Amino acid sequence: MIRGVVYAEAGAEPQVEEITLDPPGPNEVVVDVEACGLCHTDVHVVETGGWGLRPPILLGHEGAGTVAEVGEGVTSVAPGDRVVIAWRAPCGTCPSCTRGDPRRCSSQLRARRRARRLDGTLLAPVLRCGTLADRAIVHEACAVKVPRELPVEQASLLACGFSTGAGAALWATPVRDGASVAVIGCGGVGLAVIQGAKLAGAGRIVAVDVAASKLDDARALGATDVVDASAGDAVEQVRDLTGGVDFAFSAIGAAAGLDQAVRMCGYGGTATLVGVPEPDARLGVDLDRDMFGPKVAIAVTHGGDTIPQEDFPFLAQAALDGRIDLARFVSRTLPLEEAPEALTHLGRGEIRAVVRL
Repeated sequence: MIRGVVYAEAGAEPQVEEITLDPPGPNEVVVDVEACGLCHTDVHVVETGGWGLRPPILLGHEGAGTVAEVGEGVTSVAPGDRVVIAWRAPCGTCPSCTRGDPRRCSSQLRARRRARRLDGTLLAPVLRCGTLADRAIVHEACAVKVPRELPVEQASLLACGFSTGAGAALWATPVRDGASVAVIGCGGVGLAVIQGAKLAGAGRIVAVDVAASKLDDARALGATDVVDASAGDAVEQVRDLTGGVDFAFSAIGAAAGLDQAVRMCGYGGTATLVGVPEPDARLGVDLDRDMFGPKVAIAVTHGGDTIPQEDFPFLAQAALDGRIDLARFVSRTLPLEEAPEALTHLGRGEIRAVVRL
C-alpha cells in the first residue's frame, strides 16, 4: 500500500489517501518518488475542477526518485537509477516530430493509468505523472537519468517549474548572446527564466514584480536590473531602462503580463507566454502600434518546450557546475501529509516548497 494526494471531486479539498498501483506494462517504469515540488499547475487543476481531467485525480507532476522496477522492453533505465520524471516526452510520430521539430511535439508518450483508490477506481494522474505519491509509474521516456550527486529535492524541480522557465529562454525562444531580456513575474518559473537567460549569455536582464522579496531573489539569480511594478507603469520603466528589449517573458497567468511583454519589446522583439493563462483571458494590445509597427512576435511555450532526455541532464550538470543555482529555489521541504495544506497557500513568501517522501 502506498500514499498519494487525491483530488476526489469538484469542490473537494485534496487529501492524502492510501492507493494501489497495478504492475507496470511494457515500456513502463516504476519509480520510488523521493521528492516532489509543489507547482501551481496542481492548484490550477483543483481550482478549475480538474483542468480537463475527470476526477478522481492523483496530484503531483514535479517528481524525482529512484527506479524500483521496469516493465518489459525497458532499456533506457534500470533499478537503482536516479531519475527525474518528465511530464512530456516527444512522441516521435506527430507532424512536428516527423518534420524534425520534437520541441513542438503535439502529443506525448505516456504510461497507462496504473494508480487506483482502494475501491478500485482508476485515478487520473496530473500531466501523466501523479508524483505526489510514494510511487509512480511512467513511460520510460519520461524517466530521465540524472547524476545522483544532485540533491533529489533540487533534481525534482527540473521536472516542471525550473525547466519551464529556463527552457523558455534556452529552447522555446532562444535568447541570443548579449541580448536584452525582461521577465514579468518573479515566482519560481520567472526566476528560472532569469537563470536560463543568464545561462544563454543575455547582456541585460530586467526583472519585473510587485514584491520586494521576489526582486531580491531575482537580483541574486542573475537579474541586472529590477522594476517595482507597484511604483509606476512597468512598461515605461522597462523601456526607460532599455529602450525596448529583445525578449520579454510573461511568467504570470494574467493576460496583462503578455500585454506588457509585447509593449516592452523593441523593434523585432519577441514576447513569450510562459505562465498558464486564466480561463477566458484576452489579449488587449493595439495590433498596429504595439505589434505590426515594431514587428513584435508572440510565442507560446508549453513547459519550456523541452526534450527531457537531452535537457534535464544538461540542466543537472549546469547545477553541479555552479552555472545555475537550483539550491536557492528550494525554500523548504515538508512531508507528504502537509502537502494538501501547503497547496492552499502556494508561493507566499517562498520560491518552491518540496515534499520529501
